[in-house]
Amino acid sequence: MSDTLFSKIIRREIPADIVFENAHVVGFRDLNPQAPVHVLFVPREPVPTLNDLRHDQAELAGQLLLAAAHYAREQGFAEAGYRTVINTNADAGQSVFHIHLHLLAGRTLSWPPG
Repeated sequence: MSDTLFSKIIRREIPADIVFENAHVVGFRDLNPQAPVHVLFVPREPVPTLNDLRHDQAELAGQLLLAAAHYAREQGFAEAGYRTVINTNADAGQSVFHIHLHLLAGRTLSWPPG
């Protein structure tokens, strides 16, 4: 496994508020939340960016989306709505190069996001 901040969280070398976990994905609260609910969903298999995702890793991308949707239903805000975001590279705001999906909820989210 790579040695990113997220890999260290997955290995429990760095503490995090983990709110979701299955065989493929770990979800934890963002340290700098942009909404009342801001959870990062990270695959256990490290991939630096969406650009680096290979066709044979399509299930990994699906697992991120399914984990976020499951969490939203489980927490009771799926019907009210939520946003999912994957930032890719520096201009999009990616600061940890281990692909991850942001789930934002708990308030009305404006568009465009900024």
